[in-house]
Amino acid sequence: MCPHALSTVAETTVEACSLCSSAYDDLGVRVHNGVGTLRVWSTNATAVELVIFDSGDVDWAVATLPLSPVGDAVWEVTSDLLVHGARYAIRVTGPGGTGNSFDPTANLLEPYSRGIVKGGRPNDWRSVVVDASFDWGGVHKPRTSWADTVIYEGHVKGLTKRHPQVPPALHGTYAGLAHPAMIEHLQTLGITALELLPVHSFVSEPFLRQRSLANYWGYNSLGFFAPHMPYATTESRRGGPEAVLREFKGMVRLLHQAGIEVLLDVVYNHTGEGGPEGPRMSLRGIDNARYYRQNPDGSYIDTTGTGNTVDTSTPAAARMVLDSLRYWADEVQIDGFRFDLAVSLGRDAQHEFTAEHPLLQAIRTDPVLEGTKIIAEPWDVGMGGWQTGNFGLGWHEWNDRYRDRVRNFWLSDIDYARRASTAPVGIGGFATRLAGSSNTFSDERGPLASVNFVTAHDGFTLRDLVSYNVKHNEINGEDNHDGAETNRAFNHGAEGPTTDPVIEATRRKAMRNLFGTLLLSAGVPMITAGDETGRTQDGDNNAYCIDSPLTWLNWDLAPWQQALRAHVERLTRLRRENPALRPTRYARLGEDIPGASDMLWYDQNGESMSIDRWNDAANRTLQYVAVAEEEDAHNRVLLMVHGTEAATDVRLPLVPGVTRYVALWSSADERPSLVETMHRPGDVIALPGTSMRLFRAE
Repeated sequence: MCPHALSTVAETTVEACSLCSSAYDDLGVRVHNGVGTLRVWSTNATAVELVIFDSGDVDWAVATLPLSPVGDAVWEVTSDLLVHGARYAIRVTGPGGTGNSFDPTANLLEPYSRGIVKGGRPNDWRSVVVDASFDWGGVHKPRTSWADTVIYEGHVKGLTKRHPQVPPALHGTYAGLAHPAMIEHLQTLGITALELLPVHSFVSEPFLRQRSLANYWGYNSLGFFAPHMPYATTESRRGGPEAVLREFKGMVRLLHQAGIEVLLDVVYNHTGEGGPEGPRMSLRGIDNARYYRQNPDGSYIDTTGTGNTVDTSTPAAARMVLDSLRYWADEVQIDGFRFDLAVSLGRDAQHEFTAEHPLLQAIRTDPVLEGTKIIAEPWDVGMGGWQTGNFGLGWHEWNDRYRDRVRNFWLSDIDYARRASTAPVGIGGFATRLAGSSNTFSDERGPLASVNFVTAHDGFTLRDLVSYNVKHNEINGEDNHDGAETNRAFNHGAEGPTTDPVIEATRRKAMRNLFGTLLLSAGVPMITAGDETGRTQDGDNNAYCIDSPLTWLNWDLAPWQQALRAHVERLTRLRRENPALRPTRYARLGEDIPGASDMLWYDQNGESMSIDRWNDAANRTLQYVAVAEEEDAHNRVLLMVHGTEAATDVRLPLVPGVTRYVALWSSADERPSLVETMHRPGDVIALPGTSMRLFRAE
């Protein structure tokens, strides 16, 4: 039985089975018995050629061999020239007319290439046959549970480019990420999973090159199977794609040895070939009409904002994505994937999103991907593109509703209240996000379906979020027209840098409140690299094209930055130590739900929250008691949240079985307190304006 035929929708089951067609097996190059076999898929081609290049001259063709059609639109050739280290390209001939873009003279990158090197001309690339063998030394994937996962999103180059303890030869490289100094940083910070911005081979867009800029983030894929060579050390790059792959695998092995998972941000929704007038580098020249979404007149349907969208309603294109995931999860031992603009991957032949899409179902049910973490960015820019909460069982999603509500509560609501003397809304919506976003995700999926974040690579850093009201993207060269206009940010009284000690202190506390909310909420937290030390991009909220110290982490920290990092370390430790903060299921009143944390809500007087209090815009103070019952443990915590700038007094509630509260953390402290003070039910706690406190209830 097809392993993907698990959907209850009959037509989806049939389509999902089509991904398993043996016609798509072993596409790309397979070396066997001293020869290599190349298989290429193209429905509309009339001829396909293999071009072998001299190992020392990427433009000198030493052989040209025809591929033969073997059925099901697959073309094949076997040659003793296709050995490890061989450099090659393909040329494809086909008809003209609507939707096609064949050029029999163009050297094209083979889509399943495990290694990619630059040709001698612009937009000209060569595939390389790679020996993927590697000694993993008995090191296995950590298999961290979702409930215990803390994600750290970072850029390969930016993480280590300026690290003083990482040797200069390893700065900005895969090997640098696995240096003991970086591993210590991740471990002490409480990180369990390192999520890397795109590492698939990618290119910069022509319009960026014209402005002497580069695509720094990497969301412009060239190939889906080869690691980006410029992120490797000079020594590995000199050794070629095989050496680069070994360095990448060595990074994964060392991080796994340290108990840290590796997640990849993957871009399968589009390629670096851009719009119809873009370069012909691979898929466009192989079978443009079948690989890219098009209207009947051949114009592109662009749901990604990049000029093209990969047509995953074509089984061969969907299988290419699935095969890439299998390769990275199996041969490279990657632990999970965050899917950029995942809605585009789930659009059917009518270009409409469906959670039952064969590819989405295959990703979650494929045996090779079993246990792999799968995370959707649940939107794209096409019609019906916002799908947060709709990806279905097995998928986890970036929760933009969480991001927006948390930013509103601590930032834009406070800004509004300063001007209007009252906040626009109360605390009810914020509490829903704190408790796991049950209004977004089904009971079956539970709170762990929500990947909570306040910032990401795309947008303001945490420090800029509390320091700027508007974006400042002039350095990007687009007259500040790029980047999001709505940021829900608040500069607290001055735009950008200031020497006002009150504003500076208020900003620091706002960052602590945001971190406290993120790491004490139900769901899976994601930290953006550098936020833990207050990294700034000078107000640039779209630094995708800035490869400079502005986007590289600065490891020379001021005392306040060290203190902020200490808060994050404390919060991740408290999250780890208190199961009540990490429920796997939603609680239901009067029911015993295994894995759920029972939730008790109190107002600032220690009384149960009333409906009126939930909906009162003037009420922005609550106490939240989470109770987790386990076989060998009973864990209860109390979180106080105060969302106005005026100080207030809060009375600790009388909770059955609780005789005392132990203070664990306060956002009002510049540095985390080392003293765990004891308090009795009914005691009054003085809370400064806009602050949080966490207690263990005993």
